[in-house]
Amino acid sequence: MLAVGRVERLGGSVILSDASLAGHLQEASFDPAAWPDARPVTGHGRGRGTTLFIRSGERDWVLRHYRRGGQVARLSEDAFVWTGAERTRCFREWRLLARLHAAGLPVPRPVAARYVRRGLLYRADLITWRLAGVMPLSARLAAGPLPEALWWQLGHCIGRFHAAGVFHADLNAHNLQLRDDDKVFLLDFDRGRIMAGAGGWPRRNLARLQRSLARLAGDGVAGCGAGEWSALLAGHAAGVAGAAPSPSA
Repeated sequence: MLAVGRVERLGGSVILSDASLAGHLQEASFDPAAWPDARPVTGHGRGRGTTLFIRSGERDWVLRHYRRGGQVARLSEDAFVWTGAERTRCFREWRLLARLHAAGLPVPRPVAARYVRRGLLYRADLITWRLAGVMPLSARLAAGPLPEALWWQLGHCIGRFHAAGVFHADLNAHNLQLRDDDKVFLLDFDRGRIMAGAGGWPRRNLARLQRSLARLAGDGVAGCGAGEWSALLAGHAAGVAGAAPSPSA
């Protein structure tokens, strides 16, 4: 079922949340200082922002502060131009994650999004449910090469998203995550969106992932050779076609 977001203003913050998960959050919930036992998340791509594992009662969450990347970060590390509440990075990602989670796609469930507006600028944060037992693909590769069957599963996962029209703005070896049982998840949907129709965007998504894998290989990490990439593409085609998630199916 699609989560019904509740929007409320608390002090200088506007918060969008899933009440069934978050209860009534406070402004301080988005302040890293309010979580003295928080741990930084490793394995994220460069410039993706401050990301922490936090624990609320019996619930394990991930708190991420949005930061700018690239050259524009020299002007402002974390301020974005205001164009409306529903166009904030955090609200857009929360609503996209809620839609994808409701559709059964392997993404973290969104908990709450928060923005603080100051005139023409705003800053933002996002809290999601923490996926248990996952590791970035980059970290798994650092431990050694993967079997082609697992590359097939990675491609199949990506193909399911593409079949649903989901564009991921930063598909890389850090945002693809593998659980202990080798189930594949996809994280970080900042600037992601649902595409209106077919086009060359799935190919561009895959090319971005291939460049990410090539950078890892250049750093001495187990790479993705021609056979592994062919297995990934075969899995991707099966995922787009709606085939079962097994190369032997």
